[in-house]
Amino acid sequence: MQDVLERFAFDNICRVVFDMDPASLTIEGSDLMSSFAEALDLLVNRFPVGFVWRAMKWLDIGSERRLRESIAKVKSHVTRIIHEKMENPSNNKSDLISHIASSDQHTMENLVDAVTNFMVAGRETTSTAMTWFFWLVSTRPDVEENILQKIRSLRNSTETSNEMIGYDELREMNYLHASITEAMRLYPPVAIDTKSCKEDDTLPDGTVVKKGWLVSYHTYAMGRMEDIWGRDCSEYKPERWLENGVFKPESPFKYPVFHAGPRMCLGKEMAYVQMKSIAACLFERYKLEVVMEGGPNYGARGTLKMTGGLPVKIARREHNM
Repeated sequence: MQDVLERFAFDNICRVVFDMDPASLTIEGSDLMSSFAEALDLLVNRFPVGFVWRAMKWLDIGSERRLRESIAKVKSHVTRIIHEKMENPSNNKSDLISHIASSDQHTMENLVDAVTNFMVAGRETTSTAMTWFFWLVSTRPDVEENILQKIRSLRNSTETSNEMIGYDELREMNYLHASITEAMRLYPPVAIDTKSCKEDDTLPDGTVVKKGWLVSYHTYAMGRMEDIWGRDCSEYKPERWLENGVFKPESPFKYPVFHAGPRMCLGKEMAYVQMKSIAACLFERYKLEVVMEGGPNYGARGTLKMTGGLPVKIARREHNM
């Protein structure tokens, strides 16, 4: 399931950025996504042994040579697409690159870096969040049934049983919103985040931070702290986000899954729409059964991906809603 979600997320972010479909969901896959995924994996594997990869890079051997080649392929793909967009500009400029490229203030290098950044942010974060969400729901049949009841109720009230769920309907799915939010509290896509201090500063508790220092905060640990979330902090409880059936958000400084303050994630709302749409469409049509032996694991990398993915069996629901 994790692999399928990653492919979908990659195609989706390419639609937003380029207004093009790399067709990563096909059996053959996408050369762009394959090169992109390989580059990210090789970059993450650098960190445990810093001195080794530097020597390999200098010698241009092993994983560092493969990394250089993967990055070159990604940049070549992205550069070609940007050139095509600039040579054949869209009148409505619905995609992100058309908006950015319309300004003369950006060099090709800046455009390639900006696009690659969006692809990094859009590919693994939502797919990782949804993978953990589906696993958590598989352990809680009551949560799945509550989600289904809300979808049935919404369908009955709007009489749109044969149509795709729209934006207005998604906004009404408070329980689903709470269920996804609670999953990210326990398994945030980015478990640890680090910021660089631009100027000398003092944190609210009096801690002095000097210019150039790195400050890290552990979103994964914060989501499991009793003094922040109460004695039931380790439990998966979507209800903690609801007040009279309506979703009630917490302070982003208490729940920094999407960061907080000036660094708040720009794609937060788009991510929620995508995640709720995926969940609602899948739960409405299919029954997912996790076939994993034991519980899932995760390793040290940029996002909190499941090691080995999430194997599931999928069956079409007998009764259409």
